[in-house]
Amino acid sequence: MNPRAWLWLACLWLFACQPAPLPAPVYLVNEGKLYPLQAETSATPLRLAAQAGLAPQPADRFLLNGQPIPADFPLPAGQTYTLQRIPALHFRLQTPQGETNLQSTAATVAEALAENGYTLRLQDFLSPPPHTPLSEGLRVEYRPAQAYRIRADGVEITAFSSGKTVGQALASAGIALFGLDYSLPPENSAPQAGELLRVVRVSEALELTETEIPYTTRYEYTTDLPLGAESLLTPGEPGLKVSRVRVRYEDGQETARTAEAEQTLRLPQEQVLGRGTQVMVQSLQVGNKTLQYWRAVSMYATSYSPCGTGTGDCSYGTASGLPVQYGVVAFKRDLFNALRGSQVYVEGYGFATVADVGGGFPDGRLWIDLGYSDADYVPWSQWVTVYFLAPAPAYIPAALQ
Repeated sequence: MNPRAWLWLACLWLFACQPAPLPAPVYLVNEGKLYPLQAETSATPLRLAAQAGLAPQPADRFLLNGQPIPADFPLPAGQTYTLQRIPALHFRLQTPQGETNLQSTAATVAEALAENGYTLRLQDFLSPPPHTPLSEGLRVEYRPAQAYRIRADGVEITAFSSGKTVGQALASAGIALFGLDYSLPPENSAPQAGELLRVVRVSEALELTETEIPYTTRYEYTTDLPLGAESLLTPGEPGLKVSRVRVRYEDGQETARTAEAEQTLRLPQEQVLGRGTQVMVQSLQVGNKTLQYWRAVSMYATSYSPCGTGTGDCSYGTASGLPVQYGVVAFKRDLFNALRGSQVYVEGYGFATVADVGGGFPDGRLWIDLGYSDADYVPWSQWVTVYFLAPAPAYIPAALQ
């Protein structure tokens, strides 16, 4: 073998005997802890994390020299670099549809939801708040806002709310219920998306009505006054009461009236009248005669005859036994009993004797029935003055006092 061939063989032997170069060192950072590793040619972030004994998850996030890379991305061979693992955190998400277990490497709750496909709006409900740091096992409640039509104070608007009740949905739109106000549906009920929420404004007013309470009159009989004369002893004063009516208005329209208890503001004061009982005989000139009478009153006069009593039968006698004829007059039973046989003078009729009993008026008005025979009957229906001629009876009935 020539010397040149031996030289080449020596060089090859020397090269083959050189040790193989070692893989470049790689540094894995996980939650603040440094793991020095030797990266193989087929290394990926997931394989390196497993090599470090970290039990990586598909949702973990990795940074290569500060830049994000996929978990299965082939890492460059023969280079020294720093790989950072951000482990995915498990959290529970509660929505109106139920509870879901999710993972995320985001720093905050809002970012974790966005990472999982949830878009937050200002009106959405989120607890804890959006900027809360994400932690392992955190429970998050999320209610997306829904659109509602709200009609209040004569205006209809569309508003978004994540409230669980009608009242909360109204409050989200800045609409409050005051006093007697109510909503349709009721404020404690659960609203449906797109539903019309109506606010009914309620007010009440009191209407006061004043009414006089009439006073009563009491008589005190006195001998200081002539019979039938009256004088005011104590003036009466009407009382005053107030009735209250509560009026209900809904959206400005009256819907109900409720009467409440009356209240007496002032009691009536009784009027006291003095009524004379002193019998005083007075004179009346009738033609060429002078009559002495002790009482003159206005009475309603009717007339009757034996066959003109209105009963359909003829009756010729009276309660005193005298025949029905001119000069006989009838009173109600109480006056007849007290004045039977007394003499009276009736203007327009003449002199007569109280000799019969008649019906009279049920309401107590003074009444006299003028007697006639059938032959000389004259119908009467008018007020007349009746003079009761002296002497006065021992007992004077109350109707003539």
